Amino acid sequence: MAKSPEVEHPNKALGWAARDTSGILSPFNFSRRATGEKDVKFKVLYCGICHSDLHMILNEWGMTTYPLIPGHEIVGVVTEVGSKVQKFKVGDKVGVGCMVGACLSCDSCTNHLENYCHKTILTYGAKYYDGTSTYGGYSDTMVSDEHFVIRIPENLPLDSSAPLLCAGITVYSPLRFYGLDKPGMHVGVVGLGGLGHVAVKFAKAMGVKVTVISSSPNKKKEAMEHLGADSFLVSKDQDQMQAAQGIMDGIIDTVSAQHPLLPLIGLLKTQGKLVMVGAPEKPLELPVFPLIMARKLLGGSCIGGMKETQEMMDFAAKHNIKADIEVISIDYVNTAMERLQKADVRYRFVIDIANTLKSNA
Repeated sequence: MAKSPEVEHPNKALGWAARDTSGILSPFNFSRRATGEKDVKFKVLYCGICHSDLHMILNEWGMTTYPLIPGHEIVGVVTEVGSKVQKFKVGDKVGVGCMVGACLSCDSCTNHLENYCHKTILTYGAKYYDGTSTYGGYSDTMVSDEHFVIRIPENLPLDSSAPLLCAGITVYSPLRFYGLDKPGMHVGVVGLGGLGHVAVKFAKAMGVKVTVISSSPNKKKEAMEHLGADSFLVSKDQDQMQAAQGIMDGIIDTVSAQHPLLPLIGLLKTQGKLVMVGAPEKPLELPVFPLIMARKLLGGSCIGGMKETQEMMDFAAKHNIKADIEVISIDYVNTAMERLQKADVRYRFVIDIANTLKSNA
């Protein structure tokens, strides 16, 4: 008979979990494993709220098992390391992103692409090697194999660097992989939310000309004056979109709602690349003819491997890139989820775990 989450491991822990498809989160007592020889244990100080957390607590992707403690933008300070840990010591600023395990021997893993391993273990809502459930960062403590721990550079604030562990790497990786990181290139960013606003910052730091493409005309001032975009297109304005035909080397599409691809493909130069990083619940319609006639590419990208994630974090530190955040208390998390559904956040919620998650919650 399986042990309850509270006693299956030796170290008591506290988090906030969803118990059913209502998605309502509330205090949840569980346990973390003892620190193994290659493990890093850290006190969670902040955890970002990703849109995928919302999908998961509501089981909108049909893969949720309850109880579920979300959170894969987790940062804190190391409190214990295993005897064979080489990269970290007590007191280090660290983070854990979307995964905590992989086979480490397949082609993907040996090429530093653990995120594409068929045996990737997600930070929450998955089964760990020992058969127990993984629980995320809406909790007071975290234990992870050091391979999946990221060092947070000293000059980055922990709260606003937390979203980089998911949102940051999600846009950084395709900019690098698809070669959209060359100075002087012209890249479009579709959607100015949690992913999009960070995409603008990374692309500008790479020396790229950036156009924000949004359905909301009122975001123009924010995009250009605050985030530094070079231009702005209203996706529903046919005249604007027509005038911009064939001017972009690539587009990073961060939108997770239904939207037409044909107008975006039209913005690309010959051999331009449209890269999807948003995850709509239903399939999008794909017009093939405009791809064929100009050798354009439609691709996708999902987070990044551990080596690239560390590279991204170091790049962010060098260029002072951090997410624009709203810090909240843990007891505000259900309200935050309601606001997230309405896209009412600028641009990422981050939970102040250390100061608001209390054992008497």
